[in-house]
Amino acid sequence: PLLLSFGTLRSISITTMLPRIAQQATRAAARAAPRSVIARGMATEKQIWNQIQSTKNIQKITSSMKMVSAAKLKGDEGRRMTAISFNNWAEALNGPPKLVEDSTFEELPQRSLIVTLQSDKGLCGGINSFITKSVKTCVAALKEQGKEADIAVIGDKGRGQLRRIYPELIQVSMTEVLSPGNFTLASALASELIAAGAGDYDAVVLMYNSFKNAATYTQAYKVIKPFSGEGEDEPLLAYEFEPDTKQEVLTDLQEYLLTSQIYHSWMDGAAAEQGSRMTAMENASKNAGELIGSLTLQYNRARQ
Repeated sequence: PLLLSFGTLRSISITTMLPRIAQQATRAAARAAPRSVIARGMATEKQIWNQIQSTKNIQKITSSMKMVSAAKLKGDEGRRMTAISFNNWAEALNGPPKLVEDSTFEELPQRSLIVTLQSDKGLCGGINSFITKSVKTCVAALKEQGKEADIAVIGDKGRGQLRRIYPELIQVSMTEVLSPGNFTLASALASELIAAGAGDYDAVVLMYNSFKNAATYTQAYKVIKPFSGEGEDEPLLAYEFEPDTKQEVLTDLQEYLLTSQIYHSWMDGAAAEQGSRMTAMENASKNAGELIGSLTLQYNRARQ
C-alpha cells in the first residue's frame, strides 16, 4: 500500500485547484471588461450631452446680445450724426481728426496730455486694446523725440490695461460713465479734465475709435492746443473783440472747444463699440453653432 503524508496530500490538492482558480479569474475578468467599457461609454455620452446643452445656452446669450447691440447701434449712429453736425465749427479751428496708423506724432508739442476714450464693458472685440496699442505707439514716439506725455483715461477697461503699462503716467481716470452719452456728460468730463490740470499742458490729445460701419472702425486722434500767442501767433486775428474781453472769451471758448471735441469723439467711439460688439457676438454665435454640430456628431458616434 502507498502511504502519503499529510503535507504531500495538501500540495497535491493545491496543485489541482490552481488551474481551476485561474480559469475562474479569467472568466470574471472577461465579464467585468465589457461592463467597464459600457460604463465609460455612458459617462462620455452624458458629458458630451451636457456640453451640447451648455453650448446651446451660450449661443442663446450671444444671439440676444447681438440683437441688443444692433438696436443700440441704431441709436448711437443717430447721436453720432448729430455730433458731427454740431462739431463742424470745432474742426474749422482744430482741423480734421488724424489716423493713428502710420502717424509719427511730430506735430505734437513738448508736453501733451493723452486722453483715451474707451469702454467700461468688454465683449466688444478689440475696441479697448487697439486704443491701448495706439497710446503705446504715441508715448514711444514722443519719448524718441524728447517730448513728454501724461495720460487721462475714460473707461474702466482702458484703465485696467494702461495701469499695467504706464502706472506712473496716468493722472486721472473716469469710469462708470452713463450711457448713452450726451453733451451734458461730455461737459462734465471736460470739467474733470480741466480740474485735473489739462490747461497746464501744451496740447490735449483725444484718442478714440472712429466708426466706419458695423464691421469696421479705425483709431484716430485730435490735437487741441490752447489759444495763446502774441503778434502773428495771436489766435483768432480775423475776429474783433471788445476791449479787455478777448482773454476771457478765449478761455471760455477753449473749454467749450474741448467739450465739443470730447462729445463728438465719444459719440463716434460709442457707435464703433456697439458695431464691434454686434460683430463679436455674431461670430460667437456662429462658432457656438459649429461646436454644437461637431459635438452632436461625436455624441451620435458614441451612442452607436
